[in-house]
Amino acid sequence: MLVTTIPQYIQNITNAKLDLTSTNNTTLYTAPSGADFNASVISSILVSEDSGNADTITVTLTSGSDVFSLFKVKAVAANTTIELLTKDLTLQGGEILKVQAATANRLHVVASIQEFAQNRNTTSGL
Repeated sequence: MLVTTIPQYIQNITNAKLDLTSTNNTTLYTAPSGADFNASVISSILVSEDSGNADTITVTLTSGSDVFSLFKVKAVAANTTIELLTKDLTLQGGEILKVQAATANRLHVVASIQEFAQNRNTTSGL
């Protein structure tokens, strides 16, 4: 993600990982909301079913008190991995990506994330 009117620097590259051991709506990732941070880019959300049973996943984005459905009861076939995103997903500071499995102990979720800041952190390894 590049916005030419705002200087931006990659501050961190990370993965958010969850083994969905319950059917609770669970936070996968929260975009940093410090003064320097202004956006995070989710480039991939992989969901893997590892129990031999088909299942479903629901993915939401929380922004303040608003909740937006990104994937509602998305099917994941037995013993398969699916990529949920076809394009990057941008989160603003403080927005929360949550996931919920229909059945406990069947799904793993991994999101690949780039965190951007308006100021360059010279202690960063990037």
